[in-house]
Amino acid sequence: MRDDLAAMLAAIFPGLDVPAAASASLARLVSVRRLAPGALAFATGEVTPALYGVLAGEIEIRFVTLDGQVSVIEHVPAPRLFGLASFASGAPSAYEAVATRPTRLAAFGPAAYGVLVDEVPGAARLLLQELALRHDGTLRLLEAARHQSAIERFTLALGQLQREGRMQPADAAGWQFLRATQAELAALAGLSRQTVNELVADLSRQGRLRPAYGGLWLNRPNAGPTHSPTAT
Repeated sequence: MRDDLAAMLAAIFPGLDVPAAASASLARLVSVRRLAPGALAFATGEVTPALYGVLAGEIEIRFVTLDGQVSVIEHVPAPRLFGLASFASGAPSAYEAVATRPTRLAAFGPAAYGVLVDEVPGAARLLLQELALRHDGTLRLLEAARHQSAIERFTLALGQLQREGRMQPADAAGWQFLRATQAELAALAGLSRQTVNELVADLSRQGRLRPAYGGLWLNRPNAGPTHSPTAT
């Protein structure tokens, strides 16, 4: 199997043992797509042609309304999977997937997917677990949009970005940098940019975060002192 594909599978499914024959088949059958920033992996209403894995870059999963409004569901960094529901069911996708930066995707088409689930012990179970976790995350966002306050929705959006690998390790003072724009947070939380700006300003006054270029410094109270981080 190619090194990049093997590394992605090992990161997504730790401990998965891929037999030699299946490894050789996957190396032959899994294709690589390269997307420029803003390019679509697939559009709303299309049946996803493959199960995709992000080898490098990032994919934004989002709803787009008829009048052009965008609602971001999640960001899919490397190494993560996406597109399973539409591909496995054959139903049109309810969302579009667009690259946010130069991105390389591993495409598991029908033949490669068959090898993965039929010839790699444990892969089908792990894929089902991945689908269940995504479904749970989507339900939590739906609950937030319908029932939770602005600060609860903002906090949920911060947590989702942290789970997507956007958070850097804590510095000596206990602060962590989260790579995200306020526009991303607004879309993910289902809030206006003005509301997000007001929440950021209020939390900054409380000493819980500080805005910075390209993201936010978050204060981790159990990680160390709470003085301000060095500006970047």
